[in-house]
Amino acid sequence: MYTRRKVSKLLALATLCAPLALMAQAFPSKPITLVVPVPPGGLVDTSARLISEPLGRLIGQSVVIDNKGGASGNLAYQQVARAPKDGHTLLVSYSGYHIANPILMSKLPWELKDFTPVGLITVATNVVAVHPSVPANNMREFIAYLKQNPGKLNYASQGNGSVSHIGTEIFKQQTAVDLVHVPYKGSGQAIADVLAGQVQVFMTTPPSVMQHIQAGKLKALAVTGKKRHPGMPQVPTMAEAGYPNIDLEAWVALYAPAGTPTATLNQLADAVKRSLDLPESKQRADQAGIEVRFLASTEMTKLLDREITDWTQAIKTANIKLD
Repeated sequence: MYTRRKVSKLLALATLCAPLALMAQAFPSKPITLVVPVPPGGLVDTSARLISEPLGRLIGQSVVIDNKGGASGNLAYQQVARAPKDGHTLLVSYSGYHIANPILMSKLPWELKDFTPVGLITVATNVVAVHPSVPANNMREFIAYLKQNPGKLNYASQGNGSVSHIGTEIFKQQTAVDLVHVPYKGSGQAIADVLAGQVQVFMTTPPSVMQHIQAGKLKALAVTGKKRHPGMPQVPTMAEAGYPNIDLEAWVALYAPAGTPTATLNQLADAVKRSLDLPESKQRADQAGIEVRFLASTEMTKLLDREITDWTQAIKTANIKLD
């Protein structure tokens, strides 16, 4: 039987524990860290910085960018996979690492199941850029030339297993053409050799080559996204060029450690969507040559499943292996 003294003690204990329980459940209770698996600059870092300031304003906490490059993005993935499942440490990464690494690497310090997608942030189309010496001014002429001259032209990539490598192999498979792969370590030397005509073809994101296209030093035959690029409005999409099945985009998404509470994931997703809807975010994205495009977790999962299937087939068919 409860005495008055016992009841008083229980009430006092409940009063003491209530704030602690609320503190344990509160989100956010401290600054949020966005771990980025690449150095500053480029598509992924730009996308993270696009949402960091408005996201902080909307959720009432500062958002910190932690650039943790190296090991093909695996250091950053490992850090977030092992982080507390409370929504305060998140990963911002792109399709190349998230899809290609588990396919190409037999030993990883993380698995896809270690992460839950919060939402898609941005996408960047690719542009098929060729040296002016290539005797083609549109995609139909280019593919016809390749079929008449199999193996005559080389294509550049940022390295084995990169988006430009796998993307061009998908292009080859879907158009039944033959191009010789020349891998580089990054875009810098690749662009230099394409400009010099030592390599004739480069499929890459527009910011890397747009100035050279506008100066007439390279020819843009088509972009591989769903719509024309605002910085190159004269360049048709693959669909407009007659190849609707070639739709290759690099995309960036936000992930939380698997097991993060659903309420926290929903709160983050709502804040990210609202951040991307701001006119200032769209303006900054346009200036960077990328597109803001939000997809919620369910749609992101469908996108992942679809692209994993496509990339696995492309990598197997092309026998792509890492250096």
